[in-house]
Amino acid sequence: RHCESMGRVAHLINLDPAADSFEYEPTKGTVCIFRIDYHCCLDIKELISVDEVMEEFGLGPNGGLVYCLEMLLENHEWLDEDLGDYSDEFLIVDCPGQIELYTHYDIMNDIIGLFQKKDYSVAVCYLLESQFFQDVTKYFAGVLNATSAMMKLAVPHLNIITKMDLLE
Repeated sequence: RHCESMGRVAHLINLDPAADSFEYEPTKGTVCIFRIDYHCCLDIKELISVDEVMEEFGLGPNGGLVYCLEMLLENHEWLDEDLGDYSDEFLIVDCPGQIELYTHYDIMNDIIGLFQKKDYSVAVCYLLESQFFQDVTKYFAGVLNATSAMMKLAVPHLNIITKMDLLE
């Protein structure tokens, strides 16, 4: 919606191999004065999906995600080919939400490196659910995880509180 209001060209990329659906619709009543791709222009599930990996190799959800992202890195040409098509435009990349991918592994650093090699400026939006603010221990755990991810990824980082409508 921000891109719509600013007249920016934006494309959506799904790098979450466990995402069930990935569709965005324009804001009702918004007149689009520019081009935006409301469906994924790139979807990792065209390459591999976590359900296939879990079934084939008997892995759990986290192991399946790690395997899928490692497969993406091994087959980075799949991503490289299409990234050149979007120079001077915004890419919004949806990534898996499992914190271990950002704090315990180098996978996300390596994926960020793929974008940087194509001369994209990368910034991370870290989403933290508002329910974490209702419990002191959850709040500190969330803040520490966000800080850990920020330090590990070493790119501009914005923390965003989500689901504010669920708080009283």
